[in-house]
Amino acid sequence: MNLLYINRMTLPIRYAIRPSRPEAHLFEVRCTVSMPDPNGQRFFLPTWIPGSYMIREFARHIVSIRAEAGGRSIALDKLDKHTWRAACVPENEALTLVYEVYAWDLSVRAAHLDQTHSFFNGTSVFLAVEGHLNRPCLVDIQPVCGQDWRVATALPCAQGEPSAAQPWGFGLYRAADYFELIDHPVEMGVFTLDHFNAGGARHSIVLSGRHDCDMSRLKKDLARVCQWQVDFFGAPAPMGHYLFLMRAVNEGYGGLEHRASTALIIRRDNLPYPGMKKVSDGYMACLGLCSHEYFHLWNVKRIRPAAFEPYDLSRENHTRLLWAFEGITSYYDNLALVRSGVIGVGDYLSLLEKNISSVLKTPGRARQSVGQSSFDAWTHYYRQDENSPNAIVSYYAKGALIALALDCRLRLESAGGRSLDEVMRALWQRYGLTGVGVPEEGVFNMVAEIGGSKIARWLHKAVEGTDDLPLAKWLKAFGIRCRIKVGTPSIGVKLGEGKAARIATAYDGGPAQRAGLSAGDTLIAVDGLRVDSNSLPKVLERRRAGDRVEIHAFRRDELMRFELELAPALLDTVQLRLETKPGKVALRDGWLKYGKMGGKC
Repeated sequence: MNLLYINRMTLPIRYAIRPSRPEAHLFEVRCTVSMPDPNGQRFFLPTWIPGSYMIREFARHIVSIRAEAGGRSIALDKLDKHTWRAACVPENEALTLVYEVYAWDLSVRAAHLDQTHSFFNGTSVFLAVEGHLNRPCLVDIQPVCGQDWRVATALPCAQGEPSAAQPWGFGLYRAADYFELIDHPVEMGVFTLDHFNAGGARHSIVLSGRHDCDMSRLKKDLARVCQWQVDFFGAPAPMGHYLFLMRAVNEGYGGLEHRASTALIIRRDNLPYPGMKKVSDGYMACLGLCSHEYFHLWNVKRIRPAAFEPYDLSRENHTRLLWAFEGITSYYDNLALVRSGVIGVGDYLSLLEKNISSVLKTPGRARQSVGQSSFDAWTHYYRQDENSPNAIVSYYAKGALIALALDCRLRLESAGGRSLDEVMRALWQRYGLTGVGVPEEGVFNMVAEIGGSKIARWLHKAVEGTDDLPLAKWLKAFGIRCRIKVGTPSIGVKLGEGKAARIATAYDGGPAQRAGLSAGDTLIAVDGLRVDSNSLPKVLERRRAGDRVEIHAFRRDELMRFELELAPALLDTVQLRLETKPGKVALRDGWLKYGKMGGKC
C-alpha cells in the first residue's frame, strides 16, 4: 500500500465548533483536512441521524459556507442538496471549510443554541470528508465569550494534545473515526451534574433547564435499572462511562440512543421532587424512557441489523427488523423497572394495560404488519398525518406486544425453562460482541434454535401478519386476568389535545367518517347542546348504540351539520388483574422477578 496513503489515513480530520451568535442561533464550524483528495475534495452532511428513521436534510441549516487553504480562498461547488466539492490544493497545504449552522431545533435529533445553553448532534454540524470516514477526528469545542458554561459529552478528551479538554471543560476531544464523532451528542451550558456507579461503570446525569428534581432519588432509581440491565446481558458494561443528557421542558418527550450516552427531553413535572413518596405515572414514564434508551446500548447500538453495517448516511437504510430492535426494547424498558424493584407488579400491569389498549385503538393494525411498518418507517411511521391511525401500526407498541407474547410462549412451552431473555443474550453473544450485523432472518433463526421451529414459524406469522395476539389466553397462564372495559357509545373519532373537540382522526368506517366528518373539524354541539373535549364523553354516555344524533361542527370557518348513528362502545380498553393460584404465581414470579435484583411483588 502507498506510504503516502497510509500517512494520509492516519492524520486526523480536525473540527472546531463555536457558538458564534447565540442570539441568532448560529454555530461557526471549521473542518480542516490535511492531504485532501488531489482531484478535489468532496464533503457531505448526513441526511438522517441513526436511531431516528427519517430523512431530515440537515444540510438545509447551513446558511453560509466557504473554503480556504494557505490563507487564500478556494473554489467550492455545491453538487447536490448535501454535497460540496472543493477545488484541488497544493499537496502540502491543508484545506479548511468554514460554515455557519442555524440551530433552533429543541429536540434530541438535531441542534439547538440560544443564550441559555447549546446542544448538538454531530450529524447536524460536522461535515463528513468523503473517502476519509475512517480517519481519526479531533474536535475543538469552544466556549461562548463571557459565559460560565461547562461541556457534557461522552467523547473522550484528546489526552496528549496541547489543548486537550479536561472533563466537563472546553478544548480538544477525540474520536476514532467519523462514525464515533457523530455518535456523541454535546451539551454546553449551566447544568446540574451528578454521578452513580452501576455494572462496574461510571454513570453521569446532566440535567439542564429549570427544575426541582430530587437528584438523589433519580440516581438511586437509575442505578438499579442500569445494574439490572448490565447483569441481564452480563458484565462488564459495554462502555466505561455513560451519560444521561436530560433537558427539562414544560411540554415534550423524546430520547435518542448513542453508543455511550443518550439525549433525553423530559417534562419537568415528570421528574421526582423532594418528599415524593410514590412513583407517579409521570416519573414512571421518565424512568421508562431512560430504561429504553439504556437498553439500546446492547439492542441497536451493538446488536444491530446487517442493513446498518455500515450506515449509509446519504439515504434510507431499510430493514424489516425495527420491530425487534425497537419493539423488544419497548418490552424490556418497563420490564426492567419491575425486575429491578423500582416499581411494583401492579404498576407494571398498569403500563402493560396502556400499551395493549393503545394498539387496540389503532385500526391500522389490521392493515399493516410490524414487518412492513419497520420497512416503511422512513415514509410512514416518522411522517404521520391525520390518517395514520387508520393505515399503520407502531412497531414500537405492537412490537412490544409480540415480544411479550413470544416470551410467554417460550416460557409456557418449556415449563419456564426457556424465555426471551435467553434469546436476547444469545443475540448479544453472536452479534453484539462480534460486531456482525443481524441478517433479516437472524432473530427468527435464533428463536428456532432456542425455542424450536414451531415457535419461530408462529413468530414469523405474527411479525408479517395483522392478526391480533391472543394475549388474554397466555397471560391467564401467568395468573393475570385480562378483560375489556365497557365504554360509552362511539362516534368513531380521536380528538386532538386541548379543550376544543377538534377531530385528529376520523376512524376508517366509523360513524363520523360515514356521516362526512373529517380530521380538522371542530365539534361544537350535539343535539343542540355545546360540547368540548371534556363534555363530549359525558354527553355520549347518556346515549345508547344505535341512537341518532345531530352534530354541528366547524370546518375551517364554515358551520356544518351532520347526522350520525352511534356505534357500540369500542372494545379497546384492557384491564389486567392478578390471580393468586400457586402454580400461576410461581410462573409469574419466574417472569417478573428474574435476577438477583428482582423486586418485591
